This record gives sequence, structure tokens and C-alpha cells, in this order.
Amino acid sequence: MSKDSEKKKMMHRDTERQRRQEMAALCASLRSLLPLEYIKGKRAVSEHVDGAVNHIKDLQKRTEELSVKRDELKKLSGFEEASSRNSLPTSSVVRPCFGGFEVMISTGIGVQALRLSRVLKLLLEEGLDVVNCISTKVDGGFIHTIQSQVINDLTSVDAYTLQQKLNEEVPSSS
Repeated sequence: MSKDSEKKKMMHRDTERQRRQEMAALCASLRSLLPLEYIKGKRAVSEHVDGAVNHIKDLQKRTEELSVKRDELKKLSGFEEASSRNSLPTSSVVRPCFGGFEVMISTGIGVQALRLSRVLKLLLEEGLDVVNCISTKVDGGFIHTIQSQVINDLTSVDAYTLQQKLNEEVPSSS
């Protein structure tokens, strides 16, 4: 045998060894990603690949089942109907009561929905301490009733000014 052919054989052997090592590493990686129930008692690489195929099929089936369940729940809750039709007009009312104010806001659902946290922050900035906040779902929207007390002096908060600031904060339903 010539040196050239022996050199080719060694290169081929090294290349083949490297390929087998890469395949073994990839198979080990695949095996580590599979749940135990898909590889339990299996030793052959082909059995692990078959287990991976079965696992993927099971995941696809589960995803489809969950998607159908989500759609059913949306229908039952009326979420799709409420978000697709015109929601309640947005409005707010401020009334003095018991050393503070009661704020009632009706608003829709969806893109123009009220960010309640912004309203609560505004009330705090105006010197009001929020005592109670109740949100009630009604056809196509919510009614938020917020009861607050004045932190310092009742005369320091003006209902009309508060009403104007709330109207600026509450998104319009246009």
C-alpha cells in the first residue's frame, strides 16, 4: 500500500470518527430534551428519534386542544362579542360625599379602555386617599365606583376641577 492511500484511509477514519462523535452529541442533546416517558428503557438512537417524533405529535395535539378550549372560553365569556361591538360611552361623574368624593366612571373594553391606575394616581395627586374601588362589568364595558377621602383639607379639593382633570384622563369613546 502506498503512503497516499494510507493517508486517505486515516483521513477518512478521522472524519468518520468526528461524524460519529457529533451524531452522539446531537442524540444526547435530543435525549436530554425528551420527557422520561418517551425514552424510558430505550437504548437505540432510532428509538430516541421515534420518541422525539411521538413527543412532537403529542405536543401538536395538546396545542390544538388548548386552542379549541381557549376559543370556547372566549365564546362563553362574551369576550369576542364585547370587544367587537361598540362599547359603552366613556363618562365620569364626581360627587362630594362623607368628607371626600365619589367618582363614577363608565368605560368600554378594548383599545380605548380606561387605565384605572392612572385615575387612582390622579386622585392621590389631588390630595385624595382612595378608600374603596369597585369595578362592575356591564354590557360592553365597566363601571368603576371609587370612594375617596380628602387627606388634608376638604376645601383644598374642588369637585369641578377634579371632574375636568378626570375627563382629560379618561379616554373618549370616539
